[in-house]
Amino acid sequence: MIRFASLGSGSKGNALLVESGRTRVLVDCGFGPREMVRRLERLEIEPESVDAVLVTHEHADHVGGVARCAARFGWTVHASHGTTAAARQLADVAVRRFDSHAAFAIGDIEIHPYPVPHDAREPTQFMFSDGANRLGVLTDAGTITPHIVAMLAECAALVLEANHDADMLANGRYPPQLKRRIAGGFGHLDNTAAAGLLRTLGGGRLQHVVAAHLSEENNTPDLARTAFATALGCTHDWIGVADQATGCGWRELR
Repeated sequence: MIRFASLGSGSKGNALLVESGRTRVLVDCGFGPREMVRRLERLEIEPESVDAVLVTHEHADHVGGVARCAARFGWTVHASHGTTAAARQLADVAVRRFDSHAAFAIGDIEIHPYPVPHDAREPTQFMFSDGANRLGVLTDAGTITPHIVAMLAECAALVLEANHDADMLANGRYPPQLKRRIAGGFGHLDNTAAAGLLRTLGGGRLQHVVAAHLSEENNTPDLARTAFATALGCTHDWIGVADQATGCGWRELR
């Protein structure tokens, strides 16, 4: 069995907890030790019980708390070669580097990293497996590639970026340069692009879909849910949302 929960998702900090058997890993840690303890307490998890943190890329909302939390709680840190070189926060950390195209295991969890188009050195996302079910994670990607589709095709659950509504971003108060970055091919997925991926994958296998990395300025949970539900032909309330303040609670794959 795999279960997962978000500790928070957005531009102010990200962390996703994945558990299978006796193994727990985090995807990213954008929170410092004190805040991480507080957020893990909501899930009734002791921070020392986490085995490792996987870093997707070097942006502060994903890596900002990694070094301090790893030192305090005894986590191992895993990142791609490019992320390790680019992340100043990892300069004094003994990082276990992975190939962004090669699967590896941590305890009871099989981890399949894959590269994504984003404005970072060697950004990766992950597919997790317990040998029976697969959890796909995709945030911080500017476009959907055929390789992304292939990696997520057999997943029973998806944590999927719905960063912005295109109209809200275009008509919002962000400066033009930032709007171009977010909407560009190495920026972030909008609701329509993410929904298009869901439509391509189909919903037959999916037990859970959670919209993640929503902009507090340029999106709303209702817009993201509506886009995803329309793509899958499901009810609006079946779509989960991982928010910045509380993330989302445990979801299980069986």
